[in-house]
Amino acid sequence: MKKYIVAFDAGTTSCRALLVDSEAQVLDIQQKEFTQHYPQAAWVEHDAVEIWNTQYSVFEDLLSKNNIDPAEIFCIGITNQRETTVVWDRKTGEPVYNAIVWQDRRTSAYCDEIKEAGFDSYIHENTGLITDAYFSGTKLRWILNNVEGARAKAEDGDILFGTVDSWLIYKMTNGRSHVTDFTNASRTLMYNIRTQQWDKKILDFLDIPKTILPLVKNSSDDFGTFEYKGLNIPITGVAGDQQAALFGQACFTKGMAKNTYGTGCFLLMHIGDSFVQSQNGLLTTLCCNADGTAAYALEGSVFIAGAAIQWLRDGLKILPKASDSEAIAQEVEEDELVVVPAFVGLGAPYWDSKARGAIFGLTRDSSEKQLIKATLDSLAYQTRDVLDVMEKDAQTQMDILKVDGGAAANNYLMQFQSDILQAKVERPANIESTAMGAVYLAGMQLNLWTAEKILENRRIEKTFTPLMTEDAKEEKYRRWQKAVARTKDWI
Repeated sequence: MKKYIVAFDAGTTSCRALLVDSEAQVLDIQQKEFTQHYPQAAWVEHDAVEIWNTQYSVFEDLLSKNNIDPAEIFCIGITNQRETTVVWDRKTGEPVYNAIVWQDRRTSAYCDEIKEAGFDSYIHENTGLITDAYFSGTKLRWILNNVEGARAKAEDGDILFGTVDSWLIYKMTNGRSHVTDFTNASRTLMYNIRTQQWDKKILDFLDIPKTILPLVKNSSDDFGTFEYKGLNIPITGVAGDQQAALFGQACFTKGMAKNTYGTGCFLLMHIGDSFVQSQNGLLTTLCCNADGTAAYALEGSVFIAGAAIQWLRDGLKILPKASDSEAIAQEVEEDELVVVPAFVGLGAPYWDSKARGAIFGLTRDSSEKQLIKATLDSLAYQTRDVLDVMEKDAQTQMDILKVDGGAAANNYLMQFQSDILQAKVERPANIESTAMGAVYLAGMQLNLWTAEKILENRRIEKTFTPLMTEDAKEEKYRRWQKAVARTKDWI
């Protein structure tokens, strides 16, 4: 009797495996971090083999620690860090270069060349994306042009490209499946989200052979089988992490929005079945309808959110644990310190790759605790930056923001978020929305549950309502905007 669904959650700094029962209850989570590589300023890389080994390891840990027979697993759903670019040899299955992470800025100059050539407007109109180093296309081009032999192998069809989902599936299926889903494809800068096909005009401009690209499927679909110790476990759900979180929060219809507080901060609003092109620096991307088929969403991407808390912990070493930030922030009296964590530039709605991080308002009595609080506050300010313009593009006002991700557990941050937005913030009992999105998509393919069942399963743990006065909120936000303006075009 099969009893379980497993989610593979391959994030930016760690891989996780979640064990979920047929009633969509999370029974256990196993997690391991993997190495971040910074070979040059503003370059960020991962070892794709280490990602695979880490994901495989946490899966085995999940089984052993819960005494699970793998034959009891219905299926596997996958969610992943998006845009990160993996290129591997078709014959050996080995990467030709480290994975280039979404945070990496090495192709910024080339993106400027695309804009100077006037091709960025075509990209924006057909992919819904801004021409920026954030996305996969220019990273793939860099690998083809800078790794010895890569271009020739690509022309001969001897290498393959994929985002992290494609790479994991390739390894899980022993090379039998080279596939992705439409949510991940929509983040590559090469996929036309109007026609829902790889865009020949963009591929020609970037000089990328179509033969190296994966087959694109629905997010709830047959992606092959995980060949594990003589068993074939179906892989039936795949979505990029932010679209998976939108689905996991049951945002199935137009106007529903969620914010995920992870390494970055990502606000998505479902806008229905029609393409809307942002006029305010947001992205239009593909998300899932209630049945796992394609719909559209507006997205605002903040590059540095939880990563700023990680910086306090691992870089400055002033925060023992990320979770300690809540109590510390609550101890701090009112101050005017502002942290703008533009470590790799500013994302939406600014899109300034030349901005850099800064701390404003320092005085002789500024303390580590004030710095921690101000860094937490920056996550809420950046969310408002995005939501303000999202409401303009969507021509609707959001009353409730659904939240998830690690930092959503921070009560101080969630209350401050509600205050700065002057809106309700709704935290579900299960904040694992990203992994649950992958689980739901996987289960739907095998008819384990319906959209109605997913809605029934959703429980709200806490709702935060605004406590700050309108004047106080606006004064703080004006100070934030002033700080952001001074970080722009720094390099």
